Amino acid sequence: MHYFIIAGEASGDLHASRLITALRERDTDARFTFLGGDCMAAAAGTGPLIHYRDMAYMGFSEVLRHLGPIFSNLRRTRRALADSRPDCMIAVDYPSFNLKVAKTAHRLGIPVYWYISPKIWAWKQWRVKSIRRLVRRMLCILPFEPAFYAAHGYNAAEYVGNPSVEEIDAALAAVGQRDEFLRRHRLRDHAIIALLPGSRRGEIKCNLPVMNAVARQFPQYTIAVAGAPGIDDAFYESLTSFTVVRGATHELLAHSHAALVTSGTATLEAALAGVPQVVTYRSNGSKTAYNIMKKLLHVSFVSLPNLIVGHEIIPEQLLHLCTPDIVADRLARLTRRNSPEREAQLEGYADMRRRLGGPGAADRAAEAILSYIRQC
Repeated sequence: MHYFIIAGEASGDLHASRLITALRERDTDARFTFLGGDCMAAAAGTGPLIHYRDMAYMGFSEVLRHLGPIFSNLRRTRRALADSRPDCMIAVDYPSFNLKVAKTAHRLGIPVYWYISPKIWAWKQWRVKSIRRLVRRMLCILPFEPAFYAAHGYNAAEYVGNPSVEEIDAALAAVGQRDEFLRRHRLRDHAIIALLPGSRRGEIKCNLPVMNAVARQFPQYTIAVAGAPGIDDAFYESLTSFTVVRGATHELLAHSHAALVTSGTATLEAALAGVPQVVTYRSNGSKTAYNIMKKLLHVSFVSLPNLIVGHEIIPEQLLHLCTPDIVADRLARLTRRNSPEREAQLEGYADMRRRLGGPGAADRAAEAILSYIRQC
């Protein structure tokens, strides 16, 4: 079968690569056309139609500045879909772009499956209407998502497990000696605080300066920045003087005592790795923007671990509350061994793991997609 897969950012590229591997194991004639990155290319054995680094624009102003490339990518994707007529389209998160392409697929009679639901339970819930019309099956990776969809009249959503469980466990099992890690990345032999400022230039530019200012208040620790694929060294050097660790984020987490993490998949990865963290999201730092965000969001939290367990286990410092002094205070409490805050967060992580279940999300998603295609 021919699969047309769209992932628009680094985490989607990683998760989609596991799905491609699972599909190839079950379909020896599998062919792939995809928008994504290097992980998907390695799994599929071919390059992307469009690399995600040419697609990942964050925020209204950044999108506005890149309308030309965005529309060009959309036209090229629709044309490729129409020309190749795959057996299905598989969307991986990335809703604004994927919903537009899904309309084209639906018009062409190509079934659409969605792996990793967009976070419409947080905001833009009106997108459920389009999903009901366009998406044959929603394969969710957060345990509360099927109930959300059912409450909005869409009963074709199922929980297949969370891919980060398997990915983090495999990464932790493969972690080498700490001394070798420190030597390879030229890091001091002190307890490590990891900085994970995001995977896109816009969010890194907003969040890394705050993280950098906080980290300078902890000179007794080794500070390391998790470098994102496709982001050049010069960009990081303009924002921080701390060491950037490339291609080893999970290994960095495994050796870290605590972390500052921009909200997103990385918060879940840090939690699965058992690293106490403070969530930081600066953006424009406006209190007005914070109040608007509170009115727009339909959830009480922004970090995935808090959402999964249903209460706050990780402090979330957002917008005007994301200042070096406030974040440093929250981090200091978590760095103290056996502190109440640190112990409570680790207990919350254990609860989160129980709710997520075991590994095998990509395998279950592949089985579901093949089953539904064969039923058509």
